[in-house]
Formats: sequence, C-alpha cells, structure tokens
Amino acid sequence: MNKLLTVLLLLSGSTVAKAVPVVPNFTQGSMTSHTETTSNVTETINSVDYRTGWEYTVTGSGISNNGERLNPTVNTSTVTINPTADGTGEVTGAVTSSFDALDLSNQSQFTISTPGDAFQFSQTYSGPGLTNQTIIQRTTVVESVTDTTSTFTQ
Repeated sequence: MNKLLTVLLLLSGSTVAKAVPVVPNFTQGSMTSHTETTSNVTETINSVDYRTGWEYTVTGSGISNNGERLNPTVNTSTVTINPTADGTGEVTGAVTSSFDALDLSNQSQFTISTPGDAFQFSQTYSGPGLTNQTIIQRTTVVESVTDTTSTFTQ
C-alpha cells in the first residue's frame, strides 16, 4: 500500500507542461514611415585650352610691302634640360625639345600704297600657350521625400 501511495503522491504533485496557442490581440493595423533627405553636390569644372603652335595673319588694302615676304622669319629654338648624375656617376635624364617661333623683330615693312588714299591694315600674332580657361563652380541641392504606409489585417 505504501508503494501505491507513493506513486499517487508522485503523480499528483507533478506538473505537466502543455502548449498554449499564441493568439494575437489585434485584428488590423497600419504603419507609416516618413523619410526626408537632402544632398548638396558641389562641383568645380575647370576647362583649359592651349595652342601648341603659332598663328600669324596680315590683311589689308591700299598697303604695299615692296615684294617682301609676308611672314617674319621662323626660328627654331631648342631647349635641353641638363642631365643629372646619379650616385654611380652615370648621366641620366637628358631631355631635349624644340619649337618654332616667329622673329617679330625682323618682319616686313608695310607702307601705304598711295598716301592720302583710303587704306586698311591688320596684323595679328598668336603664339603658343594658354588661350582660354573656363571655371564653372556650381552647387546642386537634391531633396527627396518618401512616405510609406503599410496596412495589415489578420
């Protein structure tokens, strides 16, 4: 009988775990989201134009140059960057370049063909180098607004 009592006590004192279903306590709902972003984009555009040669023009009417050539003498100039010696005594780095240029101190003499008559004369020279530089700086502001609504029901 003691054995039966012990078994009954053990059975009555123990708890049994049972699963309980989870039931949400809502039937419907919604969620909203609002996002605002602002971006500042700053740009600098630098455009550089170079002329690598020269341009010489002579125009006119009522002008004479006594049959001389129209353009001045073209001189070729050569530039050499001095070589350097490295630690071993070797000579390295010699660079030579050349370019053509007009000798404007030795140009044709132009005169009015008939003194007192109408005349027109134009002489231009544009040498190598920077001819134009354009710098554009701008800031662009980009704004974005996003509204999102999510609706859910059970």
